[in-house]
Amino acid sequence: MSRPHTHAITPDLTLDALKVAVRWPNPDSQTLISLVGQFLASRRDHDGFAYFQERATAHPEQPLLFALEGLFQARLTRSQPEIQRLPWLNDAIAKLDRAVAQAPGLTTYFRGIALADAPLVLGRADTAVADLEWVLEHHELFPNGLLRGAYRGLAKAYTTLGRTLQAQTALERSGYASLSDEAPQFTTDAWMTAADGYRFVQPKLVEMAPRIYVAQGYDFADFAFVLTSEGIVAIDAGSSPNHVQAALAELRKISSLPITHVIVTHAHFDHIGGLAALAEPGVQVIASAKFADELRIMNGTGVQVRAFFGGAEKPTFGLHPDRLVAAPECLTIGDVEFALVPVAGGETADGLLVHLPASGVVFVGDVAMPQLGAPFLPEGSLEGLLDAMDVIQGLDPALLIHGHPPLTRLFTIQVLPGLKAALEALHADVVEGIRTGRTLVDLLHQNYLPDVLQAHPAAVLPFIVMRDNVIKRVYDQRTGYWKPDGEGIEELAPAEWAAALNLLAGGNEQAFVRSATTLLAQGDATLAHKLVELGLLCYPSSPELLALRRQALDRLRELYQQLNPFKFIVYSDWAGAELPPLVSSTGFAARTTVLVAPAP
Repeated sequence: MSRPHTHAITPDLTLDALKVAVRWPNPDSQTLISLVGQFLASRRDHDGFAYFQERATAHPEQPLLFALEGLFQARLTRSQPEIQRLPWLNDAIAKLDRAVAQAPGLTTYFRGIALADAPLVLGRADTAVADLEWVLEHHELFPNGLLRGAYRGLAKAYTTLGRTLQAQTALERSGYASLSDEAPQFTTDAWMTAADGYRFVQPKLVEMAPRIYVAQGYDFADFAFVLTSEGIVAIDAGSSPNHVQAALAELRKISSLPITHVIVTHAHFDHIGGLAALAEPGVQVIASAKFADELRIMNGTGVQVRAFFGGAEKPTFGLHPDRLVAAPECLTIGDVEFALVPVAGGETADGLLVHLPASGVVFVGDVAMPQLGAPFLPEGSLEGLLDAMDVIQGLDPALLIHGHPPLTRLFTIQVLPGLKAALEALHADVVEGIRTGRTLVDLLHQNYLPDVLQAHPAAVLPFIVMRDNVIKRVYDQRTGYWKPDGEGIEELAPAEWAAALNLLAGGNEQAFVRSATTLLAQGDATLAHKLVELGLLCYPSSPELLALRRQALDRLRELYQQLNPFKFIVYSDWAGAELPPLVSSTGFAARTTVLVAPAP
């Protein structure tokens, strides 16, 4: 299951940053869970055990730290001498039992996962089943990203108990093809298929505030419906009419009012592609006056979006607004007031905030998208993001609704002050680095975490998710095509690099195989993938290199599944790999309407 983590050539910057942040006082629980996920995804069980053993010793009053020490200790059982395995495992489970007795909850989940992997001789499979069934029954109490692991753990525990039918059902619900430890290990609740593209959550219509419904999981992006006394106002339109129609079918169980307006937060493909399902005759479409500039950028760039949204290759997108917003204005539709505020946000220059003052809600679109502009498009502005944050805070909302579920969950109004201060510090550091001739790699490898984050624990994870993207975007926008380290002065084709490496390898295919295998074993999946791709240019039919390519891509999928969905999507597409939804079905998983507490 694990191995001692030998020294990798490339640092795991995200993991290292999370390790530092979790040592700060009062770390946010989502930051802690993300660190656990990164240890698991990188298969660094030895490092995880050492880290949480030190944390638990330093903070014996925190049961969750003892549970995590026990979890990683249990995962190391097979690496112990055979005579020591059972005492080692019993000691690990005792730590988990102690943690659950003191603070059931996340500790229960981790004990269930550990016991599901335990051998039959331990006699605790029934406890694993009880733990994980309890977690599934109370899943709303847990952070996002645990359900897939819970179902897979149940499948293992049922198998141990000989409950074959229940094991098969749990495995199907997990989205895993098998229980093999050699298969890629996924903890994310997101899913991705060729037909539907990538989805962050299961399809559901969520009432975020009275008469405000957000369609999550029907599309790569969220879209929403605001019910007024005159009709329904849609906020954005997803990437496909089919996706919008599926959400509308659920909405029609609640209201038969007609769609009267569609307000577009920005002109990206995943927010305007489904307009045809909404913009019937008489429906007014409203967008920023700067929408045409974004459309030109998007339609003029040769990026394929199939892996993100499913279906065919990239079409040419159109948007024909009936009303353009060039300055802040108010619009009353029925009994609801909509304040429309154009901003040059972090992702596109045509951002349009939609503020509902009476509800305390602001729809922000992708103003705070962590990629700081789609990474494959020439756009994005940190200065625009910082200005937009000021505007949003000035509106004093109770609830921010973003264009994607993880952003709504993490990038809350409470997070903005600390996140903005940290991004300003990062911006100053990057600009000074560029001025003094530092390279992009230098700036990334310093693993910058501003001290201001220590006073804002909930802003730590949003900052870490954004940080490298911000550095790359600012660096790209402020440097020429000749870089300080000489990159760009001469351009070499991949085939030329491949030929040079093959010369170095003495014309030996096995040299590529041995090197890539070593790189994978020491945790250098990125280097392994690049080396294998070059090797395949020299030996395109090599079965060993093709197998190593898939292994490298699967490791990268594991690594980025939680905190960088864009990379996960691209690597999955390159691997030709899917990640089925948690609940197997034809097409979309079962759709539900979810009610949440109104905004305070």
